[in-house]
Amino acid sequence: MTAALMNTYQPLAMSFIKGLGTRLWDQAGREYLDAVAGVAVTNVGHSHPRIVAAISEQAGLLLHTSNLYSIDWQQQLAQKLTQLSGMDRVFFNNSGAEANETALKLARLYGWRKGIEQPLVVVMANAFHGRTLGTLSASDGPAVRLGFNDLPGDFVKVPFGNLDALERVQQQHGERIVAILVEPIQGESGVQLPPPGYLKALSKLCKRHSWLLMLDEIQTGIGRTGHWFAFQHEGIIPDVMTLAKGLGNGVPIGACLARGRAADLFTPGSHGSTFGGNPLACRVGCTVLDIIEDQGLLENVRVQGERLISRLRAELADNPNVLAIRGQGLMIGIELKQPIRDLTLIAARDHGLLINVTRGNTIRLLPPLTIDEREVEMIVRGVVRAISAI
Repeated sequence: MTAALMNTYQPLAMSFIKGLGTRLWDQAGREYLDAVAGVAVTNVGHSHPRIVAAISEQAGLLLHTSNLYSIDWQQQLAQKLTQLSGMDRVFFNNSGAEANETALKLARLYGWRKGIEQPLVVVMANAFHGRTLGTLSASDGPAVRLGFNDLPGDFVKVPFGNLDALERVQQQHGERIVAILVEPIQGESGVQLPPPGYLKALSKLCKRHSWLLMLDEIQTGIGRTGHWFAFQHEGIIPDVMTLAKGLGNGVPIGACLARGRAADLFTPGSHGSTFGGNPLACRVGCTVLDIIEDQGLLENVRVQGERLISRLRAELADNPNVLAIRGQGLMIGIELKQPIRDLTLIAARDHGLLINVTRGNTIRLLPPLTIDEREVEMIVRGVVRAISAI
């Protein structure tokens, strides 16, 4: 069945035909609790009736006109996002990688406006920002970069969470640095959290040196950590922020937000997108934000996230295979001592639980923001049993 597809994925031997809320059903009719949410995408659950209604109605009205014309839903979504974030302007893309490409172009333009001929962007070890050539050059990890040499872009890499390393880089390359690009929590590298106060310190550093603070909130944004955006935990506002994943709940959309000096860098013709910000995607984005607010999902994330981490730590405290359990909100990682083959298959096949393993040895839990106490217990029970079966 997959012979006509390029060999880029290694999917499990299962396929789903229906989803509702936190559940998915396969072709045999078996039910699964989805603790991955399409990798932090279906934040308000599968087939939410309000999203189904919005898609159905908009599909019968208008899908695409292009950015040659004003798009009302695009204006509405931009207004909502700027109000929630404190940012000034938005550019809409179709994916997270495109949003990060937009941020990198802003950094280049910022350097050009300052007369810097070879600008540098500071990025983090073990970061992941996408798979386009530009975002790949800003990412780290031999697996994703293998075979793609001489990547474009000028970047300097420092350890994530290490402020001393940033000071050394400033002393070495200060006149060329224009921005820092960082994930508030590194998702693909195993849900790695920085020390408390790290983002606030980065904000102060960027202000002191006139750098742009650019936050990749593609995985952490749209309520995943218990606030609309992860930077709000530290009471700062970045210069640039990128979003995708949960903003469309499965409908492709990305966004790059900017404020202040960064918001005015683009001019007509300097950037664009054929599909970005189309009426369907933006109407769904507006609906997602309304659902999160109307259903009180930010508070639910905080409550259920604390419960899930607490219960996992209690149940796995004596398990010799577990090194650490960390996370914020409903973005949780369980680091194991060694890579465990087929753990995702074991959890699904034996316990009806869909999980994800990243970096080989970290279980990543990204359930929908709608989960309740009973589903928290189901996740804990499934994870504990799957690890215990190793």
